[in-house]
Amino acid sequence: MVTLTNAENVLKTVYLDVLQNQLNTGVNPFYSLVKKSSDDIYGKEVRMLSPVGVNGGISAGDEAGALPAASGNGYVQFVTTLKNLYGQIEITDKAIRASQNDSGAFLSLLQAEMEGLLDASKLNLGRMLFGNGTGKIARVKNAVTNNATIPLLNPADVRLFTVGQKVDFIKGATVHASGKRITGINYDTGDIILSEAVSPPVDCDIYIQDSKDKEIIGLAAIFDSALTSLYGVNKASNPWLKPHAQALTSPNNEITDLIIQKSIDAINERTGNTPDVLICSAGVRRAYQEYLQTYKRSTDVMELAGGYKAISYNGIPLVYDRFCPDGTMYLLNSKDFRFVQLCDWRWLEAENGSVLHKIDGKAAYTATLVKYAELVCRKPGGQGVITGIKEA
Repeated sequence: MVTLTNAENVLKTVYLDVLQNQLNTGVNPFYSLVKKSSDDIYGKEVRMLSPVGVNGGISAGDEAGALPAASGNGYVQFVTTLKNLYGQIEITDKAIRASQNDSGAFLSLLQAEMEGLLDASKLNLGRMLFGNGTGKIARVKNAVTNNATIPLLNPADVRLFTVGQKVDFIKGATVHASGKRITGINYDTGDIILSEAVSPPVDCDIYIQDSKDKEIIGLAAIFDSALTSLYGVNKASNPWLKPHAQALTSPNNEITDLIIQKSIDAINERTGNTPDVLICSAGVRRAYQEYLQTYKRSTDVMELAGGYKAISYNGIPLVYDRFCPDGTMYLLNSKDFRFVQLCDWRWLEAENGSVLHKIDGKAAYTATLVKYAELVCRKPGGQGVITGIKEA
């Protein structure tokens, strides 16, 4: 017989391990390469030392002369807060009672909920890894008056949304709508469609519900010159934070091996770093494949951790990610990144250890998946980006 206790045991002993494994390896190729660690956590903060330059205690001298003066490595402390990541499922009391005498039906119900939670969590975490921490996904193109169809300023941003998400519309300090569910996406026109009409003004920003300024500090923060600080360190006063950036302009903006190698060499010459993964948009990947075909070169394929496949550029994997900006290729050293986490994914438990909680005012129960974490790059200046690439 199915009971709440049985359901909680299944969530804890069966599904938690599956969710942890999938969310640690199945988000995207870059995330699967990044080391997960509980080091550098102090209370609710992440404090990580970033090396600046090299040891200065070296010299060439006389045979009997004085030894070089000691000058140790330079460091700057990065400080940021652990972000709170949540995913929630809901099971109605009616569904539980209807399957009390049919454990197979109940397991099917849980399986469907778990798959939905897994897909949503992977998409949301994958998107955040490419964001700047503000949580902004897109911007409204035109003022909308009592309409459920919302045009986006950049039509390509529709790929950042998924049917079922709930979003907020915020401009400045004013919340114009909150928790509105997406029921449709028009990929041809660049519109999202909501379950109910809203009236956001022009240039209103769109966020995942309740996530404004609460998301992981992703790759965009490293390369966004508009952000004045990174991990609490002022960018203008610390130019070593600035990553390499190569901007291509028309008509010479086609991706080639020479273009990629130029950026790799620049990163190596400045910092000694060598990228171990290249991440690009789908259009850039197609453009590179087209370049290889033009010169009748075979496309070498590599297999990465997590079962991902990638094009090989001189032994460096080149992978596509749906959340990578158009016309962009990131050149990253994954060893410089840490996904600092207080713990792995866990169910939010009450004092008595229960994970299914009654919803006030509703005949339903929820279970909440939680993780407290932050993405930190120890060497931002050792990363690179190529922008303005002509897509195919």
